[in-house]
Amino acid sequence: MKFLALSGSARNLSTNTAMLRAVAVAARPDHEVCVFDRIADLPVFSPDLEGDPLPEAVRDFVAQIGGCDGLILASPEYVRAIPGGLKNALDWLVSRDEIINKPIVLMHASHRGEDVLAQLRLVLATVSTRFCADPFLRFELMKNSPAEIESHLSQRQTAGQLANSSKISLPSAASSAPPCPVPSLAWASLCRDGQFLPILQEGLVYAAV
Repeated sequence: MKFLALSGSARNLSTNTAMLRAVAVAARPDHEVCVFDRIADLPVFSPDLEGDPLPEAVRDFVAQIGGCDGLILASPEYVRAIPGGLKNALDWLVSRDEIINKPIVLMHASHRGEDVLAQLRLVLATVSTRFCADPFLRFELMKNSPAEIESHLSQRQTAGQLANSSKISLPSAASSAPPCPVPSLAWASLCRDGQFLPILQEGLVYAAV
């Protein structure tokens, strides 16, 4: 199965992009996760440009959306909202068939960002009939380097926690309990006809609808 991991950040050292790349590295051999990190290459959306031929960068983006079995999306929050580049990318898909029935799941790389998550859930549920709001995977990775992020997601202990718990949350500030090895996790899955189809190694799991 083929998954497209769409980063909502145009930053070269984006935490979200690094997280998605770590997911791609951890993917099982029978699954492919490709990271799209070029939203900055897309021109500003205009209905006047939607006819054939599409701008080359848009044509490539649309083809990757259409060619995947599911979409994994991760984005930072800018001024309590969806980053302009990501919203622009989604605008290019609104009137197209490629996104309408595409399974979509969210990942998040911070303990903050509830506003952007709420907005993404609204927008994605509008553009796709198969957006899955409940399956959700969250890591607290802010200020980690790409190498540190890959290390976090490849840890056997992390994967085992994800496989064996529907939710792992941070201890409260008042709690004396030791922090989790990866501070904030939530187990995510998509299901196809009731079948659970794992993608990532060592229990870090997704599936396609």
